[in-house]
Amino acid sequence: MELTRSFSADQFARALESWDWADIQGKQPLFTSPFGDMFFQAQDGFWFLDLLEGTLTRPWSDVEALQAELNTAAGQDRYLMAGLAFAAERQGIIPSARQVLSFKVAPVLGAAIAVENIEVMDFEVIVHITGQLHGQVRDLPPGSRITGFTVAPPSSQG
Repeated sequence: MELTRSFSADQFARALESWDWADIQGKQPLFTSPFGDMFFQAQDGFWFLDLLEGTLTRPWSDVEALQAELNTAAGQDRYLMAGLAFAAERQGIIPSARQVLSFKVAPVLGAAIAVENIEVMDFEVIVHITGQLHGQVRDLPPGSRITGFTVAPPSSQG
């Protein structure tokens, strides 16, 4: 299993349409984790869009710091979810070039972060849906019961 995935500028742009609330403007997508989490470059450093948490952080000031962390087992588990990706691969869950690993039911909705909850999904689709989901639940108080959510088509589709 490749621990980083590459997509075209158009694929990144379509995937990120629903993340405008996350202040991604001015940040250039570089690559993703096997789960579609994105690594960005900006003038002020290197950023990480965590699809699991719905957060955008700047953990690294330069490319050397990013590379050094991703070269460690701890960094690979934290940012690439390597252990879970390899476990999925052992179960025959392997994404194609346009896909990433995703969760059948999003952990933000209370589902388990486990191999049994992993599937493959189109990169653009899962990142777009996840952005909408986090956008809808991000202001809820901790412990709020989520009874439903809506998914809108990408703006390029109407």
